[in-house]
Amino acid sequence: MGGAAAPLRGLAGLAGLVVVLQVLPNSGLVSGDYLPRASEMARALWHLLAEDAFWTALGDTLTGWGLGLAIAVAAGLVAGIVIGSVPVLRAVTASTIEFLRPIPSVALIPVAVLLYGADLRSVLLLVVYASFWQVLVQVLAGTQDVDPVAEDTARSYRLGGWGRVRYVIWPTALPYVMTGVRLAATVALVLTITAELVIGAPGLGHEIAIAQTSGAVPQVYALVLVTGLLGVAVNLMARAVERRALHWHPSVRREG
Repeated sequence: MGGAAAPLRGLAGLAGLVVVLQVLPNSGLVSGDYLPRASEMARALWHLLAEDAFWTALGDTLTGWGLGLAIAVAAGLVAGIVIGSVPVLRAVTASTIEFLRPIPSVALIPVAVLLYGADLRSVLLLVVYASFWQVLVQVLAGTQDVDPVAEDTARSYRLGGWGRVRYVIWPTALPYVMTGVRLAATVALVLTITAELVIGAPGLGHEIAIAQTSGAVPQVYALVLVTGLLGVAVNLMARAVERRALHWHPSVRREG
């Protein structure tokens, strides 16, 4: 009963938000020139869905997000397992990781523009940099959580490097990996749209900037709504992949 009520409560919250957006511009608290009614946003969104330019921009955003996320996950996995498996290497790289990780990706925007201009490669540079750390840190935590007894057992059976990774490190690190991928998926989407908005690379962010410059306020809100729905879809997809990959894990069994 509680499981069925949760989606209903979520829908009720969304309905309440729609009502607030419909009423607020008429209340005098906010000017309708800057916050259009929900019905106007819906009308603008309907018109957007009929335009080829919108679908092209959506495809550009998904391309930048997907490629950047794939590169970041692959690089984070390889680097995390290699560094985490070699204690000396982990000790040597610890300070470098802690120095580079807090650097905001948006601070690299001037560098990306100088290197690649308003191009997909600029988007990828920012997305990969931001998402890579989400995966790497989680993989390192997973490799550190390996049971010492399992390590000793692997050594007693004379498992090689690949066998140790496959049978000892990977099962322990997988829950951490999936957490890192889920976080990286959201971060990648945020950076993709930010890069398009600031740099001017093709995509939904660029369309928002164009609508804002031309004074098409309802269209701006409609595009922002699309990015929000895209974020929800990405999060749901990442959670579905996580549940499928970790169907054997106790935490997922408890959720089921």
